[in-house]
Amino acid sequence: MSDTPGMPSWPDFTGLTVVVTGGTGFLGSAVVEKLLNAGATCHLPAHSEQDAERFAFKDHERVKLRHPFDLSDEKQVEAFYAEAGPLWASIHCAGGFAMSKVAETSLADWRKQHAGNLDSCFLCCREAVKAIRRRGSAEGPSVSGGRIVNVAARPALEPRQGAGMVAYTAAKAGVAALTLALGEELAEEGIWVNAVAPSIIDTAANRADMPKADFSRWPKVDELAETIVFLASPANRATRGGVVPVYGRT
Repeated sequence: MSDTPGMPSWPDFTGLTVVVTGGTGFLGSAVVEKLLNAGATCHLPAHSEQDAERFAFKDHERVKLRHPFDLSDEKQVEAFYAEAGPLWASIHCAGGFAMSKVAETSLADWRKQHAGNLDSCFLCCREAVKAIRRRGSAEGPSVSGGRIVNVAARPALEPRQGAGMVAYTAAKAGVAALTLALGEELAEEGIWVNAVAPSIIDTAANRADMPKADFSRWPKVDELAETIVFLASPANRATRGGVVPVYGRT
């Protein structure tokens, strides 16, 4: 982004509305910060009141928080996007992770991973498409189009890395497939759909879980957020239907 006085931020989201799911989490917060710095108005569904209260940008004039919220609840998602109004972009950072070998994975565990990762992504993509189309209808053909960015994971592209976490891997592979199919479906409308597929991200929790790892090789939260924001921006003029690896040096 530009620090030159009088020059616009890059990417520039001035006057644009963006939904960020999982926006109160470590990745979502980094994404929201970049969007706010670039001029966006951000609508965030927070899982709980506690998540909303500890969110660093909860009092920002261009942040609209809704809580408590269940992203796998169809009616809640429909109402949220209707209230958010016409959109430029929807970014889906929300999801869940669980390690579990197949013999120890219950059907309830399997369904929980799919509800939190794939079902929520589908519902948000569907309602985002409607909201982006409303913006074009309201403001005219010159402003039609928009952006959707999903978050998959490295095992979605390399499923053999998903050994020991089959439910999570299958759900994230579904997110990747949804992204590719939807990117093709919406291409003629100028709605670019992409996903990022991070490897292990450099967070305090991951460092604590793997204290002997070489943290310098892991992609940083800020680097991943930067990739997401670019894909969601008007500056992304051509990239669609991609699942972008964000692996760092891992």
